[in-house]
Amino acid sequence: MARATHEPEVTRLLARRTVEMAAVFMIGDGMLGLLQPRRHVALWQERALGAEALVAPFVGRPGRRRAYALLQIAAGIALAARQHAR
Repeated sequence: MARATHEPEVTRLLARRTVEMAAVFMIGDGMLGLLQPRRHVALWQERALGAEALVAPFVGRPGRRRAYALLQIAAGIALAARQHAR
């Protein structure tokens, strides 16, 4: 019985950690897009296993990438702020 009651707690912990990792990724990707938009987009422009379509709207438009980066950072911070240790 102890195992059955422990599993939901472990599942919740793993879910919170997954959300936290997503937030860290969003913030980090946003920072790179904000600080180095041309380089960051160029890296994913070709042979990027499907990511090409995701960066296409930002090719040659660093201002657009920076605006998106600000949204990414804000969303990542908001997502992380919702996570609690318990």
